[in-house]
Amino acid sequence: MAVTSASVTEPDRPARVSGIDKIERRRVALAESALKTLGELGYARTSLREIANNSEFTHGVVHYYFRDKIDLISYCVRYYKTKCARRYDEVVETATSGEELVTGFLAKMTQTLVDETPMHKLWYDLRAQSMFEEQLRPDVEAIDKLLEEMIWRILGRYADLTATTPTVDAPTAYALVDGLFEQAVVGYAANPDKTPDLLTDRLLQVLPKLVTA
Repeated sequence: MAVTSASVTEPDRPARVSGIDKIERRRVALAESALKTLGELGYARTSLREIANNSEFTHGVVHYYFRDKIDLISYCVRYYKTKCARRYDEVVETATSGEELVTGFLAKMTQTLVDETPMHKLWYDLRAQSMFEEQLRPDVEAIDKLLEEMIWRILGRYADLTATTPTVDAPTAYALVDGLFEQAVVGYAANPDKTPDLLTDRLLQVLPKLVTA
């Protein structure tokens, strides 16, 4: 219900905001606690009770802040991927040449592949499940859009630094880069020593072809 300015006095506002902030902080804490379990077990094998058993929170507390497993997992992945999408901002803002941008981008991408493989596996698991779970689709679409915009910022900055123009649109650029990264996530479990270098080599082949003079 909409609240008019006449129905809420100024002294009430800080308490109202504080309450919302407190709930959101608790949801973030629950998400951070749940991410490890989710990354280890995946979507299908994880329940709210399993998450509670592997955290400092009770099942009742988890269920109080999230109505069901899908609500919690969607929140967790959205929270994590939002941080991922901002990971490359510093590289985009500080790079002074195309080579410097590509080097910084690839370094961060291979680092997150190695350090956070379970989280990426969870994301791709969730995205696949969204084909069958309609409730997941809005969040998956929102996350995909966020990541697409991230790749487009990188490509746009690369084009500026190299005085070139993108040869593809944003969805295509995202599909190409994300496809290579997803392959790397799958391959890392079987070949952790070579997969980061293979990802770098493949991206170095693809990125120059996404722009033209």
